Amino acid sequence: MFGLRFIKIPPTTHVIQHSGGKVVREGAGISFFYYSPTTSLVAVPVGSTDVPFIFEEQTVDYQSVSLQGQITYRIAEPKKVAGLMDFTLAPNGRGYASEDPEKLPQRVINLVHVLARAEIEKLPLRQALRASETLVTAIRAQLGTSAELAALGIEVLGLSLLAIKPTPETARALEAETREQLLKGADEAIFMRRNAAVEQERAIKENELNTEIAVENKKRQIRETQMDAEKAVQEKEAQLERAKLESSIGLEDERKKLVALAAENAKAESDTRAYGIEATMKALASTDAAVLQALATSGMRPQQLIAFAFQELAAKADKIGNLNISPELLSELLANPGSKK
Repeated sequence: MFGLRFIKIPPTTHVIQHSGGKVVREGAGISFFYYSPTTSLVAVPVGSTDVPFIFEEQTVDYQSVSLQGQITYRIAEPKKVAGLMDFTLAPNGRGYASEDPEKLPQRVINLVHVLARAEIEKLPLRQALRASETLVTAIRAQLGTSAELAALGIEVLGLSLLAIKPTPETARALEAETREQLLKGADEAIFMRRNAAVEQERAIKENELNTEIAVENKKRQIRETQMDAEKAVQEKEAQLERAKLESSIGLEDERKKLVALAAENAKAESDTRAYGIEATMKALASTDAAVLQALATSGMRPQQLIAFAFQELAAKADKIGNLNISPELLSELLANPGSKK
């Protein structure tokens, strides 16, 4: 209403309000009313900005390569960039009054381009294709000491090189060379593998032969050990046989001595018995027959005495007229022989 406006600034934007040639207020994330006919607003974005880039350069061996990457930066000192570039908002508060805010990213990219060119021109093609980390480190260090960025109040937050590529023709040539090297390496690997297989086969054959030799030697040692054991067993058996023979011979000698001694003892016993019988016969020869008969009947049992009595009767049967022996008497004598003593 009559030029009075309200503006609300986000936290990622630093606003400076000029009125009458003086700074009335400034800050990020503020909101206020202002009178547009006499007020100029400078809005400087202080948030991080990602700017991609891609450009071609030549290596020291005159080969073209393309660098693709991204730089991230922020305006750390808004007053510095506002003093060098026009970040004034349009009267309606929508958009900028100039194209300077759009030129700032290009300035940063141009600076990166210049620094990258200086580094790429020092390297040959093959080394440049593998030097992304080295390039990032070198360019980042130079950006940190850049007077132009310091004058604009810009702080570099990050730098990355996503790809370093040669031209398609160079890439095909490199691929062909690399392919040939890979094929050559493959052929060498096949040769080495086959050679290793032959060496391993030879080693296996040698091991088999050595194993057979070792087995035969072991068999020979086992056979010799068995023969030694058999020989020792035979010697022990022979010693046992000799010991048995010696024992048998000694036993037979002892048995011979025993038989001779037994014969001598039997002869001496026979002589003694004969001498006793002879002495007895001599003694009996001078003894009365009745006495001998009485001695013979002494100690006889009743049955024997009865039998002896009947024998005596039978011997004098011519002198006996009649002898009556009843069955009752004979039964009684046989039944109670002790009662008739």
